[in-house]
Amino acid sequence: MLYILKKIKFKDILDIEEMKIPKGKITCIVGESGSGKTTLLRMLNDLTSSDSGEILYDGKPIKNMDSVSLRRNAVMLPQTPAIFSGTVRENLLIGLKFSQKPMVSDEELLKAMELVKLTKSLEDDADLLSGGEKQRLAIARVMVMDPEVLLLDEPSSALDEETERIVINSIVEYTRKNKKTMVMVTHSKKIALEFADEIIEIKKKNLTIPERSLK
Repeated sequence: MLYILKKIKFKDILDIEEMKIPKGKITCIVGESGSGKTTLLRMLNDLTSSDSGEILYDGKPIKNMDSVSLRRNAVMLPQTPAIFSGTVRENLLIGLKFSQKPMVSDEELLKAMELVKLTKSLEDDADLLSGGEKQRLAIARVMVMDPEVLLLDEPSSALDEETERIVINSIVEYTRKNKKTMVMVTHSKKIALEFADEIIEIKKKNLTIPERSLK
C-alpha cells in the first residue's frame, strides 16, 4: 500500500478509522459536497494536517518526512489551479522551477499538451485561454513534473462531458503506462465507475468512509 491512514480525525469533517490507498492504481474519492474530499486529498501531501491519527506514505509517517520532498513525489492539482501570467510554455515549466527539477524540451511540453487535448502554441498567452483550456494546461503541467503520485481535485470540473471523458481517459492511460499512482476527487460517480480501480466514498452524515474495489 502506498498510503495507510489510521484513526484520522479533522474537526467535525473527517473521522477515518483506517483507510488504504494502493500503489500503482487509480483511486477515486467521491461523496457529497462538504464531506471532506478535498481535505482528505490535501492530507496526502501534508498541505493539511489532521487533528489526530497517522498517515503513512510508502511505510513512513508523513509527519516525519520533509514536506517539500513529499510534494515533489506527490503533486496536488487543486480544483481551481493557478495560472501564471506569461506564455503556455512558461506555465508548463513553472512547476519544474518551483520543485527544482531539471527543465525539459519543448517536445516534452507538446507531448503533455497533446495528452490533454490542448491545441495551443507554446507562445500563446496563458491568461487568454478559456476556463477549460486553463484546467487542461494545469493538468499538463503536473504531467511535465513527472511525479510518482498525482493528487487531482475535480480535474475536469471546467470541461464539458465529452471533453471530460477524453481528458480523464488520457490521464488514466498516462498513469497506467508510467506505473504511477493517481488519487482523484470527482463529482461524477460515472467517471469513478468507468476508470477507477478503487473507489472511496465519503459519507458526511455518519462520517464513515467505506472502501470498495471495482476490479
